[in-house]
Amino acid sequence: MKVRSRNLSRRSVLRGAGVSMALPLLEIMGKRSQAEPGAVTPVRVAFFYMPNGVVQRSWHPESTGRGYDLSPTLKPLQHVRDKVTLLTKLDRVKVAGTDGHAQAGACWLSSAAPDELSPAGYPLKMTIDQIIASEVGKDTAFRSLELSCNPYEDNRESVYFDNISWYGHGHVARSLRDPREVFNRLFSVKDHAANKSILDVVLDDAKSLDHELGKGDREKLGEYLESVRTVELQIERVTKRQKEIDGLDISPPSKPWQAMARDEFIQVMGDLMILALRCDLTRVATLMSAPERWGSPLMVHGLFNKPVDHHGMTHGQGNERVRRELEALDKFHVEQFARLVIKMDSINEGEGTLLDNVMFTLGSGISDGSLHVYTDLPTVIAGRAGGAINPGCHIKSPDGTPIANLWLTMAKTMGVRKTRIGDSTGSLNLA
Repeated sequence: MKVRSRNLSRRSVLRGAGVSMALPLLEIMGKRSQAEPGAVTPVRVAFFYMPNGVVQRSWHPESTGRGYDLSPTLKPLQHVRDKVTLLTKLDRVKVAGTDGHAQAGACWLSSAAPDELSPAGYPLKMTIDQIIASEVGKDTAFRSLELSCNPYEDNRESVYFDNISWYGHGHVARSLRDPREVFNRLFSVKDHAANKSILDVVLDDAKSLDHELGKGDREKLGEYLESVRTVELQIERVTKRQKEIDGLDISPPSKPWQAMARDEFIQVMGDLMILALRCDLTRVATLMSAPERWGSPLMVHGLFNKPVDHHGMTHGQGNERVRRELEALDKFHVEQFARLVIKMDSINEGEGTLLDNVMFTLGSGISDGSLHVYTDLPTVIAGRAGGAINPGCHIKSPDGTPIANLWLTMAKTMGVRKTRIGDSTGSLNLA
């Protein structure tokens, strides 16, 4: 998508890779947020996951503070460098005895301390996005949105490699990978209305059983009914926004996701994520640019003339040619993130842009895919989070600083009342 001007006309059209939409809502949203008494533009949080870590020598800048020199891999951030914050020396503790890559992806956002292990042996509890969604999801149609740009239809890895969002250990917030399915979930109001009528029948049938059940079953039924009511409320919220959704004049992606190039696929999913955030359908989203450790070769158009095994490449860094190719792949992922940052910054919202009211984090749950280490995780945050972040600098934390300190800071910024998350030792100063 090309952005020519920040001052978009009412009839301007944004065209992403397969998604097009008119923009009347941008002005409407801005005016509404200013016109309603006491209205506050909401802050949103989103995560962009890079699998398999990065080549360390090309990621880390030599200088810190403001005016730091971008490293080779971070060069794509040049045009938005004053809108992003680079964080280094943030660590996770790797737990021995479980797969390093599965733990890297599934536990990246986990709120568990290293010694709080799930039955599967991973330090996995509710992830920070879902902790935040539990608070801010009360006001939106969808509590959260989980997306994956995994192009494979024949899953060869477990659930731990293709999902970064978890309601708790054993309860995955499974990611969606079909753009059309995502579109229908967000905007097919007629489908939601039809589902509501089905839910009404389900609720009536379930309630009729209540007097026949024992205490344990009644508790289970109560939990089930509560989940159904959550879906019902979600449907009502989407339905109420029907006029605004119709006013967007959007159309679903027309190209099959299996036929999309890598950058095209990532940008389509990113467009849908941005659309959901700016329409306030959700305030929490995660986007995996690719699955962790996946063994099937992946085609990255414009970089390689044949499919490559990203995970395998990380273990070939002793070969200079392989390392240069891996550095190019790292840079490709940063480029995709930067393009989405530019899109967010092109959307007017209130007195600023959507990006001003977002925390959009780029990162990986493993720092070096060849050594399987979790220290000094690659981390970049775009946006101002409504003024909570003063971007444009490189913040280097003391050795041993847990990345849970960042998750705690984000949670507090989003209104979550917590004093500790996982092995956090305090909050980070991002202002």
